[in-house]
Amino acid sequence: MEEGGKSHVPAVDSNTSSPGHHVAAAGENIEVIDEGLPDDLPSLDSGAVEQLSEGLISHYLPSLQDSKLALQELTQNQVVLLDTLEQEISKFRECNSILDINALFSEAKYYHNKLVNIRKEMILLHEKTSKLKKRALKLQQKKQEENLKQEQQRERELEREKQLTAKPAKRT
Repeated sequence: MEEGGKSHVPAVDSNTSSPGHHVAAAGENIEVIDEGLPDDLPSLDSGAVEQLSEGLISHYLPSLQDSKLALQELTQNQVVLLDTLEQEISKFRECNSILDINALFSEAKYYHNKLVNIRKEMILLHEKTSKLKKRALKLQQKKQEENLKQEQQRERELEREKQLTAKPAKRT
């Protein structure tokens, strides 16, 4: 309803119009489709129609405006919820990437421990091979000493045999 009791409904002159036709304020004929209303209804006064229209509008307009505001508020809340949901989704993605990073760190720790163990084994093997080399060298030296002793023993035995063999006496 507008101020001063005027509305946008055109005034209809009931005396100059024929049924099914209404004359607009500018004098143009507007075709009105009769939707099954009986022709025997008494014609209504245009003022009464205007008042009824204004009453109907004034009755439903506040609740419609409230509904419009409620829908706008719901739309704004929906936008806020969508933004919040997108933030939560990004947080979940970050958590998944953190889990992936944690898995990589766990795998790196596993392989680091494996490398440490391999290094320890290599050190132990190096120590063992060093000991074996020393032992082999000692055994080789003992063998050489034994061979030398045996050779010396043979030489002494040969010398002794030479001394024991009969020698012709020297003539003097």
